[in-house]
This record gives sequence, C-alpha cells and structure tokens, in this order.
Amino acid sequence: MIDDLETGQNLVHLNGVELFYSDQGRDDAPTIIFLHDLGYNAFSFEAILGEFLDKYRVVYLDQRSCGRSGQLEANPELYTVDALVEDLEALRQHLGIRRFAPLGHGFGAVIALEYARRFPNHIDRVIVVNPWVHFPELSRVLLDSAARLADKSVPVPEDSEARAEAAFGLQDSLLSVLHFPQPSARLHLEFLDSESGLFGSGLLQEGLVFNELWNLEYPLYFPEINSPVFVIAGIEDSTAYPSQTDWLIDLLNAELYELEAGHYPWLEDTEVFVRALDEAMST
Repeated sequence: MIDDLETGQNLVHLNGVELFYSDQGRDDAPTIIFLHDLGYNAFSFEAILGEFLDKYRVVYLDQRSCGRSGQLEANPELYTVDALVEDLEALRQHLGIRRFAPLGHGFGAVIALEYARRFPNHIDRVIVVNPWVHFPELSRVLLDSAARLADKSVPVPEDSEARAEAAFGLQDSLLSVLHFPQPSARLHLEFLDSESGLFGSGLLQEGLVFNELWNLEYPLYFPEINSPVFVIAGIEDSTAYPSQTDWLIDLLNAELYELEAGHYPWLEDTEVFVRALDEAMST
C-alpha cells in the first residue's frame, strides 16, 4: 500500500518554502485538500484513506517544516497562521484548482477556516475533524484532564500558556491519553509513523506557541466566514468534543457528524468516517 502512494508526490518551492504534497485522483473530481494537525504530516491519513477516497481528487499537504516538506530556520516570523494559509493558496494556484474543500484536522481546522475567510471564492465548503479553534479553552480542558488523571488538585493559572504548561507538566503524554480511547488505534498510528520514518522537528509548534497560539480565540473571526461548515467529531476525544465543536455549531451553524471515536476517527472505523466525509461533501 505504501508503494502505491508514490504516484503524484511532489516537492515544490512555493511561497518561500519547499512544500511536499501528494496529488491523487482525477482533475475533474470534487477536490479536497487535507490539512493535518499541529506539527504532524499527511502520510498516515493517505496511507489509511487513500483507497477509500478515489471518487475525489485529494491533495495531501505536509505543512511547512513538517513531514516531507522543507525545514525552515527556527525563526518565529516564519510560523504564523497567515504563512500557513498563504502556503495553501500558493499550492492551489500551482495546481490550478479553481474550487475545493479544505479538510482540517485538529489545528488544521484553523487553517481551513482562515483560508475560507480570506479566499471565499475558492471554497466549496469547509470540513473539520476534531477541531481546535479556541486555545484558551483548550488549555483549561487539558489542565482539568491532567489533574483528574493525576488525581491532584492544582491551581489554575489565569494565563492560557501557563495552563497548558501546567497540564503537560502533570502528564507529559497527556495528548496520547486523551486522543486514543482505543490503544489499538494508537499502536496503528505508531506503526505507520515508524514505517514512514517521519518524526516532527517541533519547529512549527514552537513558532506558533511563540506567536501566542495559546491565546488564539479563532471564533472571533467566525462572523466573517460565509462558507458552509461541517464538523466530524470523535466524541471520545475530550480535547475537541464538545467544548471546541460547540463553537462551530453555535456560531457557524455547522452540521455535526458524531462518531464513536477519538481524535483520529479514521483509525478506529475507517468506513464510518468515510461515510461521514461523503455526506459532508455531498450535502
């Protein structure tokens, strides 16, 4: 299966950075561009779902300094939401795509939504999976979860970055615990990550945190988004559900698909995830 993914892979210089993408499917098919979670890559998503999404043209993008894309220097000015959105627009132009649906996972939801806000004429719809959009609230959820897992009562800092640091100080594997209700799903992802040989540099995360990611309240920009929005939520992922998904439901009137899964729902039930994605693409 891994060898089959070689077709359509490219490394191109766009927007001042080398970006890796895999472009699969017919040019005339409905187009999806996948936007992975913070500091990760698109390899495992394509490896698992590529054969199930053959009715679409799917572009799997590794964001700057992530996965197979070129590594930039450790300069926070290079790691902003604006830069990531401009990378996406440069890729769209390079591929000659007129309209598409961004599919944003976790932090990738911010890129998808911000692209829709800035470039509405190129958007059919926005699809987000277990989105992270309100980071001060996310930091509270993380600290509450870490304290519960550690069975400790801890002070809650006013500063959102301090809350996140306190959470990971209590439980350094916190996201792994919260993201994977089924250990088999975590093992599956670890196997694919090992097979890919791709390990994150941390540059994107560090740059975004330096640029006050933990203070980002992206719902403030929701009134400027006019594209239809669809949310696929693994309800066993407390980092995104329900506190993050509620913002999109309440303020953007997004349509919600709830799956019995964690942060990576395609790992736990691929066919159910694909059905939800098909509905979001056809509604």
